[in-house]
Amino acid sequence: MAADEYIVGITRGGTNWTPLFVIELDQSTCIGCGRCYKVCPRNVFELVERDDDDDDDDGFSDDTSMVMAIHDAMDCIGCGACSRVCPKDCHTHAPQAPSGDLTVAA
Repeated sequence: MAADEYIVGITRGGTNWTPLFVIELDQSTCIGCGRCYKVCPRNVFELVERDDDDDDDDGFSDDTSMVMAIHDAMDCIGCGACSRVCPKDCHTHAPQAPSGDLTVAA
């Protein structure tokens, strides 16, 4: 798909800009810091309990580990602020065709 087949915006200075929309968040590397949640101008992320497969019976109380999750990907405006503040590079973004098809960015 050619670059001109994606949704394209125009910056205030008149330059074309192709937004990259969040399509995935890698919870295995997420530390639950909440930076992406705080910087997102929309309602894209939420804090959820990490799914732990460990069934440790070590006698200690189970503390809940939290991670970020995509709450509403369709509310993403493609600004990329979440990726710029993420210390663990957890987000995957892609441009979107006007038809709504997402293409994974390289």
